Amino acid sequence: MINGVKRSESALLHAGSPLFGQFKDSLRHVQGQLDTSLDAFGHSRSAFARRLGYKQFQFFGGMSEELVFGCALVSLGHSCSAFIYAVDMRTGERFEHSSMRPGSMGMNLSDNPREGSSHCQMGRLQVEQRYFDQPRQKQLKVSIGEEFVLEALSHETDFEPMSLCTRSGYNGWTYANKTAGVALTGSLLWRGKKIDLETIKCMGHHDFSCGFMRPETWWNWACFSGHAELEGGAESAAIGLNISCGVNETSYSENCFWLNGECINTAAAVFDFDRQAPLSEWKIHTHDDSVSLRFTPLGIYEDNTRLGPLAARFRQVFGHFDGYLIHQGQRYLIKRLSGFVEDQFVRW
Repeated sequence: MINGVKRSESALLHAGSPLFGQFKDSLRHVQGQLDTSLDAFGHSRSAFARRLGYKQFQFFGGMSEELVFGCALVSLGHSCSAFIYAVDMRTGERFEHSSMRPGSMGMNLSDNPREGSSHCQMGRLQVEQRYFDQPRQKQLKVSIGEEFVLEALSHETDFEPMSLCTRSGYNGWTYANKTAGVALTGSLLWRGKKIDLETIKCMGHHDFSCGFMRPETWWNWACFSGHAELEGGAESAAIGLNISCGVNETSYSENCFWLNGECINTAAAVFDFDRQAPLSEWKIHTHDDSVSLRFTPLGIYEDNTRLGPLAARFRQVFGHFDGYLIHQGQRYLIKRLSGFVEDQFVRW
């Protein structure tokens, strides 16, 4: 954002360096591997440093009263990984599968969130994420043999994404593109039953992040999608949330929520929870009081990795949100909306 105005460019790099700020739309050209920014001593990154230092994440999540699922594709330069999980929110029954490979073996990721496709094949796990510009849509396909088959399509016509680039460390950067509060169609075949996503009113979240991130970092994050009613009235709005702390906070912030597709910026967020007991209640609010939430955990997907100097403690907790969002003096009531929170530490 330049003096309060979002950038209109469609490419991230200019003369080999990233443009910082918020963008009006998802970028058509990211191509972060072509970054030629200089380090603190005036030297360009070597080809090896670019390959090892460039990180990419693509996460597609779905949530409803009956079902929550999450699928991630992760490329860290030295390794790549993928995971998928699904939870029956009524019975607690769950499915999860993950895999990791050295380098980029079995994985190829799109370099932008508007056009192209990302693929992963690791043993029985096959994942494809596709990006369509006209009409604006994102598609997820996951199969693990015939045991688990998911197809989901998010519909983002007339939807304003959160799109920004921030500094990360002295000469690093992160581009983040996110959506939440979008309707999903498709189906899930699991436990011998086929679930229609539209019938259960499933809504989605997507995260496309990449860049030269801090070698050691952490974050907390909260996200939900669903519908909320105005306080004192019956009017309902499609709503989505994306707030975090720990990342993407250098001069600009990714914190926002969506009302009927309009992206609304919020102030910095505070996460109050017990790190040693992540399945206890979380309290989350922003400094401008536009977001005030309680999160009741129902379960957790976690992965702990320690390989020499590399380490990651990933905890994504799923459950229900209650509270409110405020926009232009109007309070939107959040009642048992399904979603996620995260507590993550990583050293890569």
